[in-house]
Amino acid sequence: MSLQNLLAIQRLQTHTPDPAGTLKLLQAAHRNLADAQLAQLSSDNRFDAAYKCIMQCAMLGLWASGYRTATSQPGHHQTAIQSLGLTMGIAQPNIIVLDALRRQRNLSDYEGDPVSTATVNACIEEATRLLAHTEQWLKAQHPHLLTPP
Repeated sequence: MSLQNLLAIQRLQTHTPDPAGTLKLLQAAHRNLADAQLAQLSSDNRFDAAYKCIMQCAMLGLWASGYRTATSQPGHHQTAIQSLGLTMGIAQPNIIVLDALRRQRNLSDYEGDPVSTATVNACIEEATRLLAHTEQWLKAQHPHLLTPP
């Protein structure tokens, strides 16, 4: 499915990216990744922070491509993650891992399932990789969005 198809079925909306918003969200992703590495936080909170970083990167990919998720629609996290191949060229095996982390986040948030240390570490690793990829992609494809206003 293309980004245009997702727009047509109202999973996405158009978005005009700007440097101020892009830089603010990128800084938030860095803060969340740093928080995820704080050993004094619970596993659940570390996982949440790393997952937020992943979602912020996915949103940056959409924003820079001229879209945003329709947050009024259910499944906007899934749409953002599954769009990573279309926006930033993330390989399907990586998207599958990120989507599994999304499902774990749902189990933790909505059913109270505890998050294992191994899952926290995997989420931090994935967030670290995706944030580095996001920054490289933005520099290569949308450098104007990284110039402070």
